[in-house]
Amino acid sequence: MFENYLEEDMVVIQGDYATSVVILSILIAVIASYSALTMNGRAQRIGFFHRNLWLMFASIAMGFGIWSMHFVGMSAFSLPVHMTYNVTLTVLSIVPAMVASFIAFYLSNLPKRGLWVYILAGVSMGAGISTMHYMGMYAMKMDIFYSYNYLIFIVSIGISVAISMLAVYIFSNLQLYMKNRWIQLSTALIMGLAVSSMHYTGMSAVTFYVPSDFHAHALAHDMGNIGGLVIIVTAGMALLLGILFLLGQIDRYVAYHTNLFDSFTKLPNRRLFEQDLRKHLFPEYLIIWQLHGLEELNKEYSYQFVDEVIKLTAQRFQTMRPPSSELYRIEENRFAFLMKDVKEGSHVKEAMQRISEYLQTPFFIDGEKTYLSSVCAVAEANNKTEAATLYANALAVIRHSSTKFENEVIFFDPAIHTHAFEREIVDGIGRAIKMGELFLVYQPKVSLKGNQVEGLETLLRWNHPIHGLLSPALFIPILEAHNRMERVTDWIIEEVCKQIASWREEGISFGQLSINIPGDYVTSPKLLQVLQANMRNYEVLASQLELEITETSFVRNIEKAIQAVIAFRKEGLSVALDDFGTGVSSLSYLKKMPISTLKIDKSFIDEIPTSEKDSSILEAMIGLGQSLKLTIVFEGVETKEQIEFLRNTCIKPVVQGYYYSKPQSSEEIVLWNQVHLATSKGLA
Repeated sequence: MFENYLEEDMVVIQGDYATSVVILSILIAVIASYSALTMNGRAQRIGFFHRNLWLMFASIAMGFGIWSMHFVGMSAFSLPVHMTYNVTLTVLSIVPAMVASFIAFYLSNLPKRGLWVYILAGVSMGAGISTMHYMGMYAMKMDIFYSYNYLIFIVSIGISVAISMLAVYIFSNLQLYMKNRWIQLSTALIMGLAVSSMHYTGMSAVTFYVPSDFHAHALAHDMGNIGGLVIIVTAGMALLLGILFLLGQIDRYVAYHTNLFDSFTKLPNRRLFEQDLRKHLFPEYLIIWQLHGLEELNKEYSYQFVDEVIKLTAQRFQTMRPPSSELYRIEENRFAFLMKDVKEGSHVKEAMQRISEYLQTPFFIDGEKTYLSSVCAVAEANNKTEAATLYANALAVIRHSSTKFENEVIFFDPAIHTHAFEREIVDGIGRAIKMGELFLVYQPKVSLKGNQVEGLETLLRWNHPIHGLLSPALFIPILEAHNRMERVTDWIIEEVCKQIASWREEGISFGQLSINIPGDYVTSPKLLQVLQANMRNYEVLASQLELEITETSFVRNIEKAIQAVIAFRKEGLSVALDDFGTGVSSLSYLKKMPISTLKIDKSFIDEIPTSEKDSSILEAMIGLGQSLKLTIVFEGVETKEQIEFLRNTCIKPVVQGYYYSKPQSSEEIVLWNQVHLATSKGLA
């Protein structure tokens, strides 16, 4: 391999490179790297395909790119000899490139990454590139001899490892910015250069020898059929990348529709409805259709029959959907329209009446003729109407005592409907506590330094016998306005203490459980008494509870609020300032309040790291919290990019959001924690 053939009556021959093919080979390496980075990015998101499958796709793209670059690069090199390839060895040479790529991508995605991770990933990638190259060289069959310059041979491997290490380091530390095409392209360029620099440095280490009486082949002046090989390899590369791109599109499509569309009717679901209602598609009109009589049909026929009725109803809604409107299925028996660009309310009423007439026509299912009754509630927005209010107005129409399910189209009238829904909520809360309609769910707070669960936030839910599962954003403001949340909070405190005691008997601990305390109740002497009584009854330590308060808790009476928080802290309770940053008074009062935790609102997390403005604001908040030595919790974290940004920006970040888990029942959170602990140990 490193022999000197000049002592054996041999002469050195020189080859030439076709510049255009050299450029093509480098371009292939860069394109493959870019595709691999894109595939790796999909591994960081929740999608249809498993994370490791995307890492495998990325490895295939990278490995095939390395392999293609090598053989296109070899085709760029011309020698006056005849050459063929050992097919088996040529095919097998792609394996080390793919395996090394998988190891490098896997390591670069670990939550804990030290210097040794970068070294190991870089060595793995460099070794894979080098092994593939020299296996490819060994697979060549020629009428000449060749040997390697030992020093350049080692240098070529060293270059491959060094540049690979640099690429992995840059890639790992800039993953949160990988949505930026220029950064992704720059990283791909470095990875592509790692591949191509190793190849061409390795080629410079080779010296070709022929016998002194050798006569060049006039028709075999290049290393095979350049045109044919280049076309085949390039076409194969394009086909592979095209397939991987298609898989990416399928994954995006499936993930999007799985999360945001109703699997039965294929219509947008409640989650997308709430997103659109809050943000981009805030409507001029919100329209809710509620179907009536489905339970009777289920009893008379079957649930399959009812399913078919719902499916046909959805088709009728879709057929009659007005222009400039979006249709959603928000509950089993409820559909909703969001309408914009409507000139007059009369147009809305006419459109809904046409739908009503269509719904009154009979359904024919399995030879059975059936009718469906319904009601349509229309709520009109104005400049001051919030999304929750708009939705509550529509529900108030549906639940009003005057509303009959006789296929009417009814507009919200504040003189008639304003107090109906509110009254039902206020009057029903006592029954809800007694009958078990209220229940608690828990969302974990995870420390990014160690990936350990630091605690749970306790969240309230209401399974209303008429309205179904009510959003807390809908009923809590009503209860607060009518001074009913104190009673509910007392119930929550007892249930939380009871749950801690139950978990203790099972040998389970989640650290602190946080409880949201409504504004005026913070300064009530009764609150501390309720806390002390329940901690005593259920043998709960004060360190196991955290009270979450908002700005409104202390803005009204700052001195009383400070005294209340001091009392909580003396008792040993932690106190968190919730939704920090959403009010104008936070900064002025923050230093005065002896709080222990700062919870940064989701609205400041949503657009990071893509928004420089939001990122800068968040960095300022983090700096303030750290200077006051507060625990900082980030709410609403949902993406890998947000995780990486917070990990790199905050010293000890604690995150809460759908990235780790949605709010879950007490049984579900225990099972989730078991899986989380096993996963964390596997990554440690």
